[in-house]
Amino acid sequence: MSVSVVSVRNLSFRYNSEEVLANISFEVGQGDYVGLVGPNGSGKTTLIRNLLGLLKPSAGAVSLFGKSLLDFHEWHKVGYLPQKFITSYHHFPATVREVVSMGLLSTKRFPKRMGPPDDRAVEKALACMGILDLKNRLIHELSEGQQQRVFIARTIVNEPELLILDEPTAAVDPETRERFFSLLRDLNHQKQTTIILVTHDIGSIGKYASKIMFLDKRAIFYGSFEAFCQSLEMTNIFGSLSQHLICHRHG
Repeated sequence: MSVSVVSVRNLSFRYNSEEVLANISFEVGQGDYVGLVGPNGSGKTTLIRNLLGLLKPSAGAVSLFGKSLLDFHEWHKVGYLPQKFITSYHHFPATVREVVSMGLLSTKRFPKRMGPPDDRAVEKALACMGILDLKNRLIHELSEGQQQRVFIARTIVNEPELLILDEPTAAVDPETRERFFSLLRDLNHQKQTTIILVTHDIGSIGKYASKIMFLDKRAIFYGSFEAFCQSLEMTNIFGSLSQHLICHRHG
Protein backbone atom coordinates (compact mmCIF):
# COMPACT_ATOMS: atom_id res chain seq x y z
CA MET A 1 0.00 0.00 0.00
CA SER A 2 1.48 3.35 -1.05
CA VAL A 3 2.04 6.07 1.55
CA SER A 4 0.11 9.32 1.09
CA VAL A 5 2.23 12.31 0.11
CA VAL A 6 0.03 14.55 2.28
CA SER A 7 -2.23 13.35 5.07
CA VAL A 8 -4.39 15.74 7.11
CA ARG A 9 -6.43 14.53 10.06
CA ASN A 10 -9.06 16.67 11.84
CA LEU A 11 -7.08 19.87 11.35
CA SER A 12 -8.42 23.07 12.87
CA PHE A 13 -6.75 26.45 13.15
CA ARG A 14 -7.73 29.49 15.19
CA TYR A 15 -6.34 32.99 14.90
CA ASN A 16 -6.91 34.72 18.22
CA SER A 17 -10.53 33.74 18.94
CA GLU A 18 -11.58 33.28 15.29
CA GLU A 19 -11.81 29.80 13.79
CA VAL A 20 -10.16 29.96 10.36
CA LEU A 21 -10.14 26.22 9.57
CA ALA A 22 -12.50 23.64 11.05
CA ASN A 23 -11.98 19.88 11.31
CA ILE A 24 -10.39 19.27 7.90
CA SER A 25 -9.30 15.77 6.81
CA PHE A 26 -7.99 14.65 3.42
CA GLU A 27 -5.28 12.64 1.67
CA VAL A 28 -3.18 13.52 -1.37
CA GLY A 29 -1.61 10.56 -3.16
CA GLN A 30 1.48 10.40 -5.33
CA GLY A 31 0.82 11.96 -8.73
CA ASP A 32 -2.35 13.76 -7.63
CA TYR A 33 -2.89 17.28 -8.94
CA VAL A 34 -5.21 19.09 -6.56
CA GLY A 35 -6.85 22.42 -7.33
CA LEU A 36 -7.58 24.19 -4.03
CA VAL A 37 -10.37 26.74 -4.52
CA GLY A 38 -12.76 28.77 -2.42
CA PRO A 39 -13.94 32.34 -1.78
CA ASN A 40 -11.72 35.08 -0.38
CA GLY A 41 -11.10 34.52 3.30
CA SER A 42 -11.91 30.81 3.08
CA GLY A 43 -8.57 29.75 4.60
CA LYS A 44 -6.72 28.48 1.51
CA THR A 45 -3.37 30.12 2.29
CA THR A 46 -3.77 29.29 5.99
CA LEU A 47 -4.25 25.62 5.09
CA ILE A 48 -1.12 25.63 2.92
CA ARG A 49 0.91 27.24 5.69
CA ASN A 50 -0.30 24.55 8.10
CA LEU A 51 0.74 21.83 5.63
CA LEU A 52 4.25 23.29 5.50
CA GLY A 53 4.61 23.74 9.25
CA LEU A 54 4.69 27.53 8.94
CA LEU A 55 1.65 27.65 11.21
CA LYS A 56 0.79 25.27 14.03
CA PRO A 57 -2.70 23.72 13.99
CA SER A 58 -4.97 24.39 16.94
CA ALA A 59 -6.03 20.75 16.67
CA GLY A 60 -5.35 17.78 14.41
CA ALA A 61 -2.24 16.60 12.61
CA VAL A 62 -0.40 16.84 9.27
CA SER A 63 1.92 14.21 7.79
CA LEU A 64 4.16 14.48 4.73
CA PHE A 65 5.40 11.31 3.01
CA GLY A 66 4.15 9.25 5.95
CA LYS A 67 5.94 11.29 8.64
CA SER A 68 4.52 13.76 11.11
CA LEU A 69 5.67 17.34 10.52
CA LEU A 70 7.45 17.09 13.87
CA ASP A 71 9.63 14.28 12.46
CA PHE A 72 9.84 15.44 8.84
CA HIS A 73 13.26 16.68 7.69
CA GLU A 74 13.28 15.88 3.96
CA TRP A 75 12.28 19.35 2.79
CA HIS A 76 14.23 18.85 -0.43
CA LYS A 77 11.21 16.77 -1.50
CA VAL A 78 8.95 19.82 -1.26
CA GLY A 79 8.84 22.82 -3.60
CA TYR A 80 6.85 25.84 -2.43
CA LEU A 81 5.96 29.03 -4.28
CA PRO A 82 4.21 31.44 -1.90
CA GLN A 83 1.69 34.08 -2.84
CA LYS A 84 3.09 37.37 -4.25
CA PHE A 85 6.64 36.01 -4.40
CA ILE A 86 7.52 38.13 -7.44
CA THR A 87 7.23 41.50 -5.68
CA SER A 88 10.21 40.81 -3.42
CA TYR A 89 12.46 40.57 -6.51
CA HIS A 90 11.27 43.75 -8.23
CA HIS A 91 14.68 45.49 -8.04
CA PHE A 92 16.81 42.49 -7.10
CA PRO A 93 20.18 42.69 -8.97
CA ALA A 94 20.43 39.00 -9.88
CA THR A 95 20.33 37.11 -13.14
CA VAL A 96 17.76 34.47 -13.98
CA ARG A 97 20.42 31.76 -13.56
CA GLU A 98 21.33 33.08 -10.09
CA VAL A 99 17.72 33.19 -8.92
CA VAL A 100 17.09 29.61 -10.03
CA SER A 101 20.36 28.48 -8.43
CA MET A 102 19.03 29.63 -5.06
CA GLY A 103 16.64 26.69 -5.18
CA LEU A 104 19.67 24.39 -4.98
CA LEU A 105 21.73 26.43 -2.52
CA SER A 106 18.93 26.21 0.03
CA THR A 107 19.35 22.40 0.14
CA LYS A 108 23.14 22.43 0.58
CA ARG A 109 25.17 22.32 3.76
CA PHE A 110 27.87 24.88 4.51
CA PRO A 111 29.98 25.77 2.59
CA LYS A 112 27.37 26.24 -0.11
CA ARG A 113 29.04 25.86 -3.49
CA MET A 114 27.69 25.12 -6.94
CA GLY A 115 29.31 22.47 -9.14
CA PRO A 116 28.83 21.22 -12.72
CA PRO A 117 25.89 18.92 -11.77
CA ASP A 118 24.15 21.93 -10.23
CA ASP A 119 24.72 24.00 -13.37
CA ARG A 120 23.16 21.22 -15.43
CA ALA A 121 20.17 21.04 -13.07
CA VAL A 122 19.62 24.81 -13.40
CA GLU A 123 19.75 24.67 -17.20
CA LYS A 124 17.38 21.70 -17.20
CA ALA A 125 14.84 23.59 -15.06
CA LEU A 126 15.12 26.67 -17.26
CA ALA A 127 14.64 24.57 -20.38
CA CYS A 128 11.61 22.89 -18.81
CA MET A 129 10.04 26.31 -18.32
CA GLY A 130 11.03 27.45 -21.83
CA ILE A 131 13.27 30.28 -20.61
CA LEU A 132 16.79 28.94 -21.15
CA ASP A 133 17.46 31.86 -23.49
CA LEU A 134 16.82 34.28 -20.61
CA LYS A 135 19.39 32.79 -18.22
CA ASN A 136 21.74 35.80 -18.27
CA ARG A 137 19.03 38.46 -18.07
CA LEU A 138 18.44 40.39 -14.84
CA ILE A 139 15.28 39.19 -13.13
CA HIS A 140 13.73 42.66 -12.80
CA GLU A 141 14.05 43.25 -16.55
CA LEU A 142 11.59 40.45 -17.35
CA SER A 143 7.85 40.59 -17.82
CA GLU A 144 5.68 39.29 -14.99
CA GLY A 145 4.89 36.14 -16.95
CA GLN A 146 8.59 35.50 -17.58
CA GLN A 147 9.40 36.14 -13.92
CA GLN A 148 6.77 33.64 -12.87
CA ARG A 149 8.44 30.99 -15.02
CA VAL A 150 11.78 31.81 -13.38
CA PHE A 151 10.32 31.28 -9.91
CA ILE A 152 8.69 28.04 -10.96
CA ALA A 153 12.10 26.92 -12.27
CA ARG A 154 13.60 27.90 -8.90
CA THR A 155 10.93 25.84 -7.16
CA ILE A 156 11.43 22.71 -9.29
CA VAL A 157 15.21 22.83 -9.84
CA ASN A 158 15.90 20.17 -7.21
CA GLU A 159 13.05 18.04 -8.67
CA PRO A 160 10.73 18.04 -5.63
CA GLU A 161 8.22 15.24 -5.32
CA LEU A 162 5.59 17.63 -3.94
CA LEU A 163 4.95 21.05 -5.46
CA ILE A 164 2.76 23.55 -3.58
CA LEU A 165 1.84 26.83 -5.30
CA ASP A 166 -0.28 29.61 -3.79
CA GLU A 167 -2.06 31.75 -6.39
CA PRO A 168 0.88 31.59 -8.83
CA THR A 169 -1.12 33.15 -11.70
CA ALA A 170 -2.57 36.14 -9.82
CA ALA A 171 -2.31 39.30 -11.97
CA VAL A 172 -0.93 37.30 -14.94
CA ASP A 173 -2.57 37.71 -18.34
CA PRO A 174 -4.89 34.91 -19.58
CA GLU A 175 -2.49 33.67 -22.27
CA THR A 176 0.39 33.36 -19.81
CA ARG A 177 -1.96 31.70 -17.30
CA GLU A 178 -2.97 28.99 -19.78
CA ARG A 179 0.65 28.40 -20.76
CA PHE A 180 1.61 28.12 -17.09
CA PHE A 181 -1.15 25.59 -16.36
CA SER A 182 0.04 23.52 -19.31
CA LEU A 183 3.60 23.50 -17.94
CA LEU A 184 2.36 22.25 -14.57
CA ARG A 185 0.29 19.56 -16.26
CA ASP A 186 3.39 18.34 -18.08
CA LEU A 187 5.34 18.14 -14.80
CA ASN A 188 2.48 16.17 -13.28
CA HIS A 189 2.10 13.77 -16.22
CA GLN A 190 5.74 13.29 -17.17
CA LYS A 191 7.42 13.30 -13.74
CA GLN A 192 4.48 12.25 -11.55
CA THR A 193 5.05 15.40 -9.48
CA THR A 194 2.32 15.76 -6.86
CA ILE A 195 0.82 19.25 -7.07
CA ILE A 196 -1.38 21.33 -4.78
CA LEU A 197 -2.36 24.56 -6.52
CA VAL A 198 -4.29 27.35 -4.81
CA THR A 199 -6.19 29.28 -7.47
CA HIS A 200 -9.10 31.65 -7.99
CA ASP A 201 -9.33 30.43 -11.58
CA ILE A 202 -11.91 27.75 -10.89
CA GLY A 203 -13.12 27.90 -14.48
CA SER A 204 -9.79 26.63 -15.88
CA ILE A 205 -8.35 24.34 -13.23
CA GLY A 206 -10.61 21.45 -14.26
CA LYS A 207 -8.75 21.21 -17.58
CA TYR A 208 -5.54 20.28 -15.79
CA ALA A 209 -6.02 19.04 -12.22
CA SER A 210 -7.18 15.55 -11.25
CA LYS A 211 -8.90 16.56 -8.01
CA ILE A 212 -10.55 19.62 -6.54
CA MET A 213 -11.04 20.84 -2.99
CA PHE A 214 -13.63 23.52 -2.34
CA LEU A 215 -12.70 25.14 0.94
CA ASP A 216 -14.70 27.57 3.03
CA LYS A 217 -13.16 27.19 6.49
CA ARG A 218 -14.04 23.51 6.16
CA ALA A 219 -13.54 21.10 3.30
CA ILE A 220 -16.96 21.36 1.68
CA PHE A 221 -15.90 19.09 -1.20
CA TYR A 222 -12.80 17.05 -1.99
CA GLY A 223 -12.55 14.52 -4.78
CA SER A 224 -12.34 13.99 -8.52
CA PHE A 225 -13.93 16.37 -11.00
CA GLU A 226 -16.30 13.60 -12.03
CA ALA A 227 -17.53 13.40 -8.44
CA PHE A 228 -17.60 17.22 -8.24
CA CYS A 229 -19.91 17.30 -11.25
CA GLN A 230 -22.32 14.88 -9.54
CA SER A 231 -22.27 16.58 -6.12
CA LEU A 232 -25.62 18.06 -5.12
CA GLU A 233 -23.85 20.33 -2.64
CA MET A 234 -21.71 21.75 -5.45
CA THR A 235 -24.84 22.13 -7.61
CA ASN A 236 -26.40 24.21 -4.83
CA ILE A 237 -23.33 26.45 -4.71
CA PHE A 238 -22.54 26.85 -8.41
CA GLY A 239 -25.68 25.81 -10.29
CA SER A 240 -25.72 22.86 -12.68
CA LEU A 241 -24.50 24.77 -15.75
CA SER A 242 -21.45 26.31 -14.05
CA GLN A 243 -20.79 22.99 -12.33
CA HIS A 244 -20.52 21.23 -15.72
CA LEU A 245 -18.33 24.02 -17.15
CA ILE A 246 -15.96 23.79 -14.18
CA CYS A 247 -15.76 20.00 -14.56
CA HIS A 248 -14.37 20.06 -18.14
CA ARG A 249 -15.25 16.37 -18.45
CA HIS A 250 -18.09 16.72 -20.95
CA GLY A 251 -18.05 16.85 -24.75
